[in-house]
Amino acid sequence: MPDPHPGVPSPTAAALPGPRATARPTLPGPRHPATTQPGPGPAAAGPGVGTAVLPGPRPGARPDSGTAGQPDPDPDARPGAGARLGPHPARRDRHRHRLVKVVVFCAATAAGSMLVLRGNEALAALGSPASPDAGPLAAAAATPESPDPGRVLQIVAHPDDDLYFMNPDLRYSITAGHPVTSVYLTSGEADGINAGAAKKASTAPNKPAYAEARQNGIRAAYARMATGDRRSAWKRTVIPTDGGGRAELDVLVARPEVNLVWLQMREAGNVYADRPDSLHGLWDGRVERLESVLASGTPVRQPYTYTKEQVVRTLLGILERYRPTTVRLQDPTPGRHADTRRYTDHQDHMYGARFAQAALAAYAKDVKDRPHFAVQNYLGYLNGSLPSSLDPVEAGEKLDILDTYAWLDQSDHCGSEAGCGDLKVADHPAGNNWTQSINYARGTSTSWLTSDREHGLWAFKVLDGQVAVWHRAGLIGAWSGPRLLPGTGMDPGISTTTLPDGRIAAFGTRTSFRARPADYTREVVLAVQRAPGSEEFGPWESLGTPETADEEWTSDISAPAVSVDGAGQPAVYVRDGAHTLRGRVRAADGGWGPWLRLGGSGLTGNPVTAVDGAGRRVVLAGTARTVVGWAQPRPGAPLGPVTGTGLPDTALPLTAQGGPTGVRLWFRKPGSGNVRTALVTADGGLRVSGLTDLGGLSGFGAVTASGHLLAGRAAGGQLGSEVGPGRPWERSPLMFVGSPSSTTTGRNMVSLAVVGLDARLYVTSSADAPDAYLAPWQPVGPRNAGP
Repeated sequence: MPDPHPGVPSPTAAALPGPRATARPTLPGPRHPATTQPGPGPAAAGPGVGTAVLPGPRPGARPDSGTAGQPDPDPDARPGAGARLGPHPARRDRHRHRLVKVVVFCAATAAGSMLVLRGNEALAALGSPASPDAGPLAAAAATPESPDPGRVLQIVAHPDDDLYFMNPDLRYSITAGHPVTSVYLTSGEADGINAGAAKKASTAPNKPAYAEARQNGIRAAYARMATGDRRSAWKRTVIPTDGGGRAELDVLVARPEVNLVWLQMREAGNVYADRPDSLHGLWDGRVERLESVLASGTPVRQPYTYTKEQVVRTLLGILERYRPTTVRLQDPTPGRHADTRRYTDHQDHMYGARFAQAALAAYAKDVKDRPHFAVQNYLGYLNGSLPSSLDPVEAGEKLDILDTYAWLDQSDHCGSEAGCGDLKVADHPAGNNWTQSINYARGTSTSWLTSDREHGLWAFKVLDGQVAVWHRAGLIGAWSGPRLLPGTGMDPGISTTTLPDGRIAAFGTRTSFRARPADYTREVVLAVQRAPGSEEFGPWESLGTPETADEEWTSDISAPAVSVDGAGQPAVYVRDGAHTLRGRVRAADGGWGPWLRLGGSGLTGNPVTAVDGAGRRVVLAGTARTVVGWAQPRPGAPLGPVTGTGLPDTALPLTAQGGPTGVRLWFRKPGSGNVRTALVTADGGLRVSGLTDLGGLSGFGAVTASGHLLAGRAAGGQLGSEVGPGRPWERSPLMFVGSPSSTTTGRNMVSLAVVGLDARLYVTSSADAPDAYLAPWQPVGPRNAGP
């Protein structure tokens, strides 16, 4: 939430616009930008592709007893009884299957053409082939199968954190018909004054009433997103929690797949000040219990307290009842400001996310009959100091929802004496430029899909806190997976590289929980294929962390960027908590050198790296104003000094792709979502040329590029793609977690993959040719209804 107290410093925007390219010259590199502006893609397919079957109550649960929009008349009767926490997944019909003869695929490949089916048309008749060995064209002949919509669960610290930091993803999910549940850890009672600056002095504090007003604002905002009417009724009941307390459960009557769960614990009341009675103090053991602050209108009547273990058990119970396939969290390691050492985000955001991490670790370990789940983390306050990632339309939609929450018109649409929204934010519902952006704290890598020497495909994503591997043997072999590699605690986001001997190495970061709260750590880890083509990987090897302690920088390291230069030397790079670049290089004897200090300042997001045609490694990183880079003068040599690129500000994140003439950089234009590209060369030092705007379908987040293919998240949350210079961008109604990834397969094929909100892998392919089209999307493996 925006901090309600004056005098708390907040980030200020620091986006300096640079020159905008007006021409689209043909540029050298692995993918040539078109010389003409692409036309608009077709309209997005309607929401809810494949009707979601809404899950019912768990066996043995009694029906909710509340009436629409009103509390349960006897909410605390029969302790231990009551509505259980929401739905579980419906069982689906078994797949209907059809084999496609391999000879068809071979003939198509030999002819250098693909089926003339665009991605958005393909998903409308999405098929699951009877056997994964039918190859990338199999879905064209498969019996249509509706995609599983997936179930989304969000855990946030305060009422409005979801609206500020997880939207428009939240709105996209609701609009598309996904079951969505939001869990609020604290009441967000602050100082209890529901008023803007002008009336603050004359308004008496009332913490329970202010907490109720914020609940009313959240219900109005969700009702508007789901039904278009902020007055849409809610069914409000009391539910027992597995931690021994009670929570309020709100179910939207018109859209019962939209749920709100209110745990109503005390909030810290300050961004960074020492407040022992808080999630921070409970996590660190400075208080044994954290009490509740019940909203005045809640059907929960009896106050309660939670120990640290009970908070984790409460969240574990919520996860078990809702069985989500996508879990959205805030950033558990947001870092500190370099000058003041104060948190860059609210302490409740950070420690709330850590409690959620602990609950997810227990859920993955202890609950066996559950679907796989993916996790997405979101930046918080730091968004206000970064270039805008949303185009004006999306930013406007986001602000409109915040206006509803803030109760700008002050009409009595909810019938509550406490008020129908949060008047603290009514003076500035956009926050500190927060409605202009959304950024993922982790999971932005676009190198998690890779191919091997035999044209097989490998995909690496984190499910259930472990690295999941999917594999297709050869060009037309069978898909297998997901198979979870041993080792838990993995953070979202895996990067891969191929070693000189043909083995694949997967890199990521791992979070560890130890006996002392101060021992919470993140470290860089890697696992290496035992032999080229083998499905077996060695154990995770720790490369440590450049951070001195979590207490100093809150373990704020980026995801690793990895590459192997022309001398066969692997290297890994991260942004550290001081916003500089650090790196380790593997020596010829196989040992890794120390963490090197490579300079730079004010780095944001994740660095990227690639190798040019001469085998020289290039590393690039964004700041709030530009992009900076490092380059090897020759393969095997140390990186040169940090160098400015002269590029204008870029929306996070970056993508780099090596090619014969240099390293091509891909990113988004701030305030637009358009895809932009530039060529980075290392001859005589790092230089950048040919900044070009490629247009697109707006959207935000990472762009993946391979051959003639470009793909990324489009406005509306679906996948947008372009499969040839000057071709119109296409939109597929597939919604997904994190970033897409692509790779070249052989000499004339490109493969593209995403992990859907159902935590299932989806792949497609295209000929790497100017007149190519994407084949139908192929889901890999069974529906995600179990472990």
